[in-house]
Amino acid sequence: MYRSICLPLVLLSTAAAGIAQTAPTPGTALPRTATPARTAATPVATTPGAAAPAAPTAVPLPAPVLAAEWKRKQAEELLAFVDGIDAEGLDPSDYNPDRLRRAIDDKSDDLSAIATDTFLKVAGDLMFGHVRGAARIDWFVQDDSWTVYDQQNLLTRATAGETVSDTLRSLLPTHPQYAALKAALAKNEGLARDKIRTNLDRWRWLPRDLGQKYVIVNVPAYTVALVEGGRTLDRRRAVAGAIKTPTPSLNATITGAIFNPWWEVPTSISREVSGKKGYVSVKLPGGGVRYRQPPGPSNALGRVKLVMGNPHAIYLHDTNAKNLFNKQARAYSHGCIRTEDAVGFAATLLDGTDWSRDKVAATVKSGKTVQANVATPIPVYIVYFSVAATDEGDLARYDDMYTRDAKVLAALNDRPTAASLASN
Repeated sequence: MYRSICLPLVLLSTAAAGIAQTAPTPGTALPRTATPARTAATPVATTPGAAAPAAPTAVPLPAPVLAAEWKRKQAEELLAFVDGIDAEGLDPSDYNPDRLRRAIDDKSDDLSAIATDTFLKVAGDLMFGHVRGAARIDWFVQDDSWTVYDQQNLLTRATAGETVSDTLRSLLPTHPQYAALKAALAKNEGLARDKIRTNLDRWRWLPRDLGQKYVIVNVPAYTVALVEGGRTLDRRRAVAGAIKTPTPSLNATITGAIFNPWWEVPTSISREVSGKKGYVSVKLPGGGVRYRQPPGPSNALGRVKLVMGNPHAIYLHDTNAKNLFNKQARAYSHGCIRTEDAVGFAATLLDGTDWSRDKVAATVKSGKTVQANVATPIPVYIVYFSVAATDEGDLARYDDMYTRDAKVLAALNDRPTAASLASN
């Protein structure tokens, strides 16, 4: 578990620049909300005058068997999709096309079973990416739900309604960044192609619907952006976690901002501040002491901290070390995202409330700790894209600061290890 310390930390890193982010267009992908388990109540007999029986026991019904009747033409369409899946940065051989091809050519009785198995493997990788679990490396963005009932509905759509290829394409990310990377993939070979494939898969790890309004942080680009309706409303430079204290990828919800925050010093570094001027000690029950840093110009959180609860204690906040925003490579924090002009950014997030710019400025000037809530909770995504499209339509490459790309590529290629990718 990450514990953000949010203290200045100076480490050297290579140069990187900012990145533009845009919002997704709502697509036709499967619903990504959890489907409740289907249950049946076991009836309980009663006798007149007897005590009331206990509540019926819920007995889970067996999950449906994933099955579909595949016509030969539909199976051929599925095979053609698999053969062309390298356009998405995926490897056709991962889906055993020869097995499906033989079933089609031999008019096998197992054609429906083989086609169903192939279809679901392809669909799973389009929905969630080929790289799963720990291979994603410090990735804690919550996966969308995809139950067995959703999978059966998808099979039905493909074999009894829409075309097979249209059904599968509906699962792909609709974000313009994905389309731009896919277009670039067709023009690049070698290491550049591997970089693009790696980041295409990362887009598939994300929810399809990021929200009508959301904040996205691209760590290798050192940028924070507020996006609404497909338009970037605000973009700021950021300082991310140092190499020794990397920022994890996660999603959370911004519910407000705390102006003039106190900084609760983690117990892991209590000794570093013990006895130092500017810290308040608090006795703990049963003995021991913890420390707090009051609001003020030297506070490690600066003048504002966004409220975005998450188990990793990673936050967007201000900083008293504003000179770091002038550097190209900005990996200096203990994990939190220090945001350029964080007070102004918070004021933008508070649009639609009674928190005017003047009220925000007056509150900050007062030195009092005050929380302001946003009009509507705003999703925030902290992500790791080492290749992305710029607003001008060019392809930007950023330093793979935490050396994650090679491990992701190895998993994408189903290899245990891989040579390090070039950073430049």
